[in-house]
Amino acid sequence: MAAKKKTKKSAKKSAKKAARRPAKKAAKKSGKKRTPSAAFMRPVQPDSALSAVVGSSPIPRTELTKKLWAYIKRNGLQDSKNRRAINADDKLRPVFGGRSQVTMFDMTKMVNKHVS
Repeated sequence: MAAKKKTKKSAKKSAKKAARRPAKKAAKKSGKKRTPSAAFMRPVQPDSALSAVVGSSPIPRTELTKKLWAYIKRNGLQDSKNRRAINADDKLRPVFGGRSQVTMFDMTKMVNKHVS
């Protein structure tokens, strides 16, 4: 009898949880392809510190980020224990404001200071 009470309680709990959850919306399917934002596609000019890593020609922010990550992975600069941390080498230290390690979230803030 105790087992029956337990199942009734669990059934009530799951019904309450289901009532609290919002109904799932159907995903929109449109034929249009997503267009990138013009601000991201506008070429930016890296300064001398950043151009040592990604090159000196004006490139869009999206490509700048791709080149920066390619450099980080090619040189094994991602911290082995904390994968969110980037260890700076001699070329990246001026970009990171002299810091030897930054998180990937701080990295974008620091890189923005080196583009115009």
